[in-house]
Parts: sequence; C-alpha cells; structure tokens
Amino acid sequence: MLLREFVDQDWSQVWPIIEGVIGAQETFTYDPAMTAEQSYGMWVEVAPGRTVVAVDGERVLGTAKMGTNRPGPGAHVSTASFMVAADARGRGVGTALCRDALTWAREQGYAGMQFNAVAESNRSAVELYRREGFAVVGTVPGAFRHPALGRVGLHVMYQEF
Repeated sequence: MLLREFVDQDWSQVWPIIEGVIGAQETFTYDPAMTAEQSYGMWVEVAPGRTVVAVDGERVLGTAKMGTNRPGPGAHVSTASFMVAADARGRGVGTALCRDALTWAREQGYAGMQFNAVAESNRSAVELYRREGFAVVGTVPGAFRHPALGRVGLHVMYQEF
C-alpha cells in the first residue's frame, strides 16, 4: 500500500468510497443525498490543506483530507477525515491514513489535531484514534442519528502535539 497526494484522476474511485460511506449513514454526518460534485467540493482540500489516497497498485483503498480545523484564533489546530472502501477495512488503511495526517499536521506546525464529530458507535475509529494518541474531550449526547441504533453520541476527540 502506498499513500500519495490525490490527483483529479482519482476521483472516479474516491467518489464511490464516499458515496458508500455517507449512504450507509453509520459514521459521517454528511448528507447522504450529496452529489459527486458537492462531495468533490467538500472532500478535496485546497492548499494549505491536503487530500491523499491510499492505493494498492492502481486501486484506491481509502482517502483522507486534512487542514485547519477553524480559521482565525483557532487556526493553530488541525483536523482530518478518513474514509476506507468497505472491502479494504481491517487491513491497516485507516491507521496509515491517520498516521500520515498526524505527521503532516506536525510538520505544518499545528499545535494539535481535533476531530469534531466521531460517532461513538463507530468503535473501530474510536479505538484507532485512541491508539494513535487521541482522547475523547467531550461527547454530545444523541447528536448522531444512526440508522440501526437510533441516536448516539458524537465525540469530540483531540491530540495535543
């Protein structure tokens, strides 16, 4: 597996990953009715942000976007989001993407990384982030409407550098 910068030609493989993740409505707070065009504008970061893909040969296994969490007085904190193809989960793709984002954020001089909305029911992500040094700093009860579990909490997770 190789991680590299996203190029426009990757979109034909990235969009189905995003479409599947947001369509499942189990982990991301994105509108499941988003079009490919809307998703492109939301997912593909412009400098100083960054979007990457994890590839195995020509196949995109997952993708990440990273950048500044908030502008102005909050611009010293970064954020990132990760999506992995359903049939590539459990193979370390998410871990590799998370570690890459953390390395990038440190190299850019951010003071830390914050995840704003991690569904508490997304146990694999929560465990991954904890392994990589994040802590749950707060949970908004019932803020995420899971299709099978009903309303579950959304964690705010943070790691100081």
